Amino acid sequence: MPDLRPVFFVIGLMSAALGLLMFVPAYVDWLYGDRSWQAFAISGLITTLVGGSLATTTYQPVPDLRARGAFVLTVFSWIVLALLSCLPFMFDPIQLSFTDAMFEATSGITTTGATIMTGLDDMPKGILLWRAILQWIGGIGIIVTAMAVLPMLGVGGMALFRLESSDVGEKILPKAQSIALTIALIYLMLTLACAAAYMTTGMSGFDAVCHAMTTIATGGYSTSDASMGGFMDDGADVVCMVFMLAGALPFGVYMLMVRRAQFDAAFRDPQVRAFLLTIALLSMLVFVILTVSGAQDSELGYVHSLRLSAFNTISIVTGTGYATADYMRWGPAAVGAFFFFMFIGGCAGSTACSIKIFRYQVALEAMRAYLFKMPRPHAVTPMRYAGKPLSDAIVYSVLSYFFVFFVAVAVTAGLLGAIGLDPVTAWSGAGSAVANVGPGLGDIIGPSGTYQGLPGQAKWVLLTAMIVGRLEIVTALVVLTPAFWRA
Repeated sequence: MPDLRPVFFVIGLMSAALGLLMFVPAYVDWLYGDRSWQAFAISGLITTLVGGSLATTTYQPVPDLRARGAFVLTVFSWIVLALLSCLPFMFDPIQLSFTDAMFEATSGITTTGATIMTGLDDMPKGILLWRAILQWIGGIGIIVTAMAVLPMLGVGGMALFRLESSDVGEKILPKAQSIALTIALIYLMLTLACAAAYMTTGMSGFDAVCHAMTTIATGGYSTSDASMGGFMDDGADVVCMVFMLAGALPFGVYMLMVRRAQFDAAFRDPQVRAFLLTIALLSMLVFVILTVSGAQDSELGYVHSLRLSAFNTISIVTGTGYATADYMRWGPAAVGAFFFFMFIGGCAGSTACSIKIFRYQVALEAMRAYLFKMPRPHAVTPMRYAGKPLSDAIVYSVLSYFFVFFVAVAVTAGLLGAIGLDPVTAWSGAGSAVANVGPGLGDIIGPSGTYQGLPGQAKWVLLTAMIVGRLEIVTALVVLTPAFWRA
C-alpha cells in the first residue's frame, strides 16, 4: 500500500487554490450587481476550508511522491477537483442538478468542452468566467502531468519525452514544481497575447479573456450559444485558429525557446512538422468536400469556405470543440471526416487531447520495420524517432494505448446504446468524450446542440469517459488493478 499522505497533501493544496479562484467570479458578479456572487463565495469558502484542512493534516516538510503515489495523485486529483468545481453550478440561481453540475465541471476541468448549458448570451458573467477558468486550469494541469509525470511512469509511450536526468525512482514533486513554474509563465503569456488579439477583432474585454483561456486550453467553452460563429464577422475565428494551434504544440518546445533560446526547436520537432502538415492536408480535404458538395453558399466565396473548413478542422483535430458552422449540414462525407478527425489530436506535452500525432508516427515506424523484416527474417531493422532509437518497450506501450483507447470508445458507446441513445449519438458521444473533443455528431449533441437532453445515466457514462480519456486511459486502468494496491 503506497503512502498516500503526500497525495492528500498535494490534493489539499490544489483544492485550496481552486477555492481561492472561486472568489474571482464572485467579485465579477458582485461588480455587475448579480446575486450569483453569493454562490461562488460560499463555494469558495467551503472548498478552501476543505483543501486547507486536508493539506494541514497531511503536511510533510519534504513530501516524497514516487511512482505509485504519482499514479494515485494523477487519477484522484482530477476527480476531486471536478467534484469541488461543480459546487458553484449547484448553488448558483441557475441551480443545476448534481448530475448536470458534475457533467459541466468535469467537461470543463478535462477541457472537453461538452456542455449542458444553453442561453449563454444571457448567463451571469461569473458562471461564464468560471467555465473559462476551469478549462484554463485544466489545460495547464494536463501539460504539467504530460511533461512531469506521465513520461516518468511510461504511460502510452510518453517515456519518449522523459526529461534529462529523470527517473522513475526519482522524487517527482520537485521536478513537477520546476516544470510547472516555467510552463505557468509561458501559458500565461500565450493567454494574454490571445486575449489582446481577440480584443483587436472587436471582442469586449470580458469575452476576449474568457475565450483566450478556453482557446489556449483547447477547451472550447464560449460565452455565446453561437460559439465562435458569433464573433466570426470581425475575424475572431482567424485569431482563434492561430492560438488553437499554439495550444496544441508541445510546451517542451516553448521551454527550449525560453530557457535555451533555441528558436528553431519547433521546426526540428518531428511531431510539430507532422501535426502542421496534417492540419493543412485535412483542411484542404474538408474544403474540397465542402466545395464539391455545394453545401456552402456560393455567394460567400471560396475564401469564406476555406476559413470554415480550416477552423472546424483545427477545432476538431485539437479537441477544442469550437464551431463556426453546423457541419452536420455539409453532407455525409464531411460528417464522416470529422468523426475520424476526433481521434488524431495534437502534440504530446500540449493542451490538446485524443491519441496525439507522435503515437501515429511511432506506429508507422513499427509497421515499416515489420514489413521490412517479414521477407527478411534475419535482417536488423532498427526503429527510430526524432533520430533516436525506439525501444521495444515504447513501441509496445504505444500499440497497447491504441488498443485500450478504442476499447474504451467501444465500451462507452455500448453503454450509451444500452441506455437508449441512437447509434450516431452513442458512437460520436463516446468518441468525443474519450478523446475530450466536446461536440459530437447528430441533431442532439452535434455542433448546434448540447448534451442537456441526454438521460442522467448517459451523462455519468460520458463524464467518466472524459476523466479516463484525459488520464490517457492506462493511468486509470493501472490504479483500478488490485495488484497496484498490494504492498
